[in-house]
Formats: sequence, C-alpha cells, structure tokens
Amino acid sequence: MHENEQRNRLLQLGCDLGAIQDLDILMERILTEARTFVHGDAGSIYIREKDTLRFAYTQNDTLQRKLAKDEKLLYTSFTLPIDDRSIAGYVALHNQALCIDDVYQIPETAPYRFSRSFDIRAHYRSRSMYTLPLRDINQKVLGVLQILNPMGPENMVRPFKNKDTRILKHFASIASMALERASLTRSILLRMIQMAEMRDPKETGAHVNRVASYSVLLYEAWAKRRGMDKTVIERQRDRLRMAAMLHDVGKVAIPDGILKKPGRLTEEEFETMKTHTFHGARLFLDVHSDFDNDAAEVALTHHERWDGKGYPGHTDITTGLPLPEKTDGSGKALGLKGEEIPIFGRIVSLADVYDALSHQRVYKKAWKEERVLEVIREGKGTQFDPELVEIFFDILDGFQQISQRFP
Repeated sequence: MHENEQRNRLLQLGCDLGAIQDLDILMERILTEARTFVHGDAGSIYIREKDTLRFAYTQNDTLQRKLAKDEKLLYTSFTLPIDDRSIAGYVALHNQALCIDDVYQIPETAPYRFSRSFDIRAHYRSRSMYTLPLRDINQKVLGVLQILNPMGPENMVRPFKNKDTRILKHFASIASMALERASLTRSILLRMIQMAEMRDPKETGAHVNRVASYSVLLYEAWAKRRGMDKTVIERQRDRLRMAAMLHDVGKVAIPDGILKKPGRLTEEEFETMKTHTFHGARLFLDVHSDFDNDAAEVALTHHERWDGKGYPGHTDITTGLPLPEKTDGSGKALGLKGEEIPIFGRIVSLADVYDALSHQRVYKKAWKEERVLEVIREGKGTQFDPELVEIFFDILDGFQQISQRFP
C-alpha cells in the first residue's frame, strides 16, 4: 500500500471505526487494519483494567492457515501487571512505543523480557515486534497494540521500517478515539447489567459476556452459510453482541419475592416472571435506531420456541396483552413459531440455555457437558431452530473456549 493510499485509508477508517459500537468487534477490526498497513503476520490488543493489562484479542495468519476454513483461532485471556517486566507492560507504564527487531535477542540490559511460552506451544517464531500505546484524548493509556512479524518479499519476516511505525502511530490515534467511544458504550451497558444483577444474582457480568460471545459466534456461522456480505455481517454482529448482553434487562421490573425465590415458582408467579420479556423490550421503544430495534427484539423473543410453545408470543408490547387475532381457545397469546421468531431471538435463545445449564447458578450446580449437549440435541426442531443446532455442534469448540474465557 503506497503512502497516498495509506493516508486515504486512514481518513476512511476514521469514519468506519467510529461507527462500530461494540468493543470486541472494534478490537478485531483495529487489529485487522493495523496488520494490513504493514503486512503483519500477527498481533494482539491489551486493554487496561486499573493496574493490569488484559490480553483481549489476537490474530495470527500463520496459525490461522493451519485451521479448517471459517474455524476461529482460539485463545485464552490473561492479565499482566503494568510494570517493566513484560513488553506490553513496559509500553503501558512508560506510555511510549517500543520497536524490537528480534524478540529472542533482547539485550540483557533491557528491563523487559519476551516470554517464549506461546511460541513453544504453538510452534511459532515471533521475531520483529512493534508495540505502542492506545491513548485517550488526555494521553492516558487505554490499552496496548502489538504487531508482529511484518512480511516482506517471498513471505519472509522483515524488521519494521520508519514508515511502518509512522503509519501505525497515526492509525493508533484514530483507533484510540473509536476505542474510547466503544469503551464508554460498554461501560453504560455494564451498568445496566449491574442494575439487573443487583436485583437478580443470576444475571452476572460473566454470564452476559458469554451469552453475547456465543451469539456472535452462532450468527457469523449462520450468515456465512448464506454467503452474506462481510460488511453486513460485521454491522449486524456489532448490534447483536450488545443486544444479547441486555437480553434479560427486563428482570429489573420483576418483584424480589419472585425473582429471588429459591424454590419452584407457582403458576401465577411464573406468569409474572414471563413479563420480563416485554418490560425489557419497552426500554428500547422510544429510540428508533437499529440497535434499539434489535435490543427490543432480543429482549422480547429470546424465550420463544421453534415449535410455538414459548413466550410471550403474539403480544402487544405496550399493554402486555395478547393480540386478539393471535390467541388460543383460552385467550392466551399464541407463541411465535419457526421463522416468525427473528433470527437474533433464535440465536440468543440457544446461547442462553447452553450457558444457564453449563454454569453454576445460585439455585443449581453446573450440569455435566454430556447432559447439556443432550438437552440441546433433543431441542432440535422443538425448542431450537434446527439449523442453529447443527451449527452449534459444528462450532462447539468455540463455545467451550468462550466458556473458559469468561469463567
């Protein structure tokens, strides 16, 4: 990419990155674009969390090529102290970039060291590395961007050139602004979730992060089956992740006596519990953005079933009453059935059930994996969209990796 092309690309990315609202999807895009500028083989992003750095996202073309088509590169998150001992920690502590020609040849006088443990496990050779801080408008470090092994002619790793580091610094400034906005959006979402968590101990941050990540994984596989445009997929999954995080936010309207009841709910109590779906949807009705529409849709429909036996069914959101033309003989609302249920609702339904069964809650122990998978398998075509169940089993490794990332 020539310098004029790079400048034009930077201008375009200022708009593109600013339009991405979800933090995880933004990090993926930032890393992809940064590597593209310098033909970087790999890279990682760390996010600052108080006095630590969280390893938040990574890409590696060499390792990706060893996987099956559309298979995700799996990784485990971890944290590093912000100190001189690691390269990323050093960059965050001193708020300055660091360029190393060969991380295996760091001078003994340098305070930082490179850990070869990942390279050994993955049979990879990290060599040339450029690590730079991602800063907010006040120059405070938000995170760290690390690019590895720029590729030269004949796919040989080369050192970083001055023009590489210059363009990456410009890009980091643009990326940091988008990162700050997305972090604020994530912070607002987490506060809403924390409100629900104060009311319902089952609704934890780890739970909603897992459900959101499962949902995005399912959606990507579903969309790729249909040959959907990559831009459309990115835009849709951006909204889906945030909507999935808020799927149970309507529980703030459910009385404590029902929400926190340790035993089985009575029929009347269960009917009250069901209302959390349209209470949640109502929170997003006043603003008519694509995200608000999706969030309302997910909150309303994530308890619908493929066979039409879910809830709340064909209901007026504003009143909570059944639509007269869509009731059974007793006057109850008929459930949405099959593809009447929006795809985001069908996806979050499966993701939520998998997570609820797989993890310990206040009122139950985690089920064994075999039993959880049996429930999902038996729900194919009854509780769950049969195609989504097929996709689920195809990408089960990804679900398990997400489960480990958000324990």
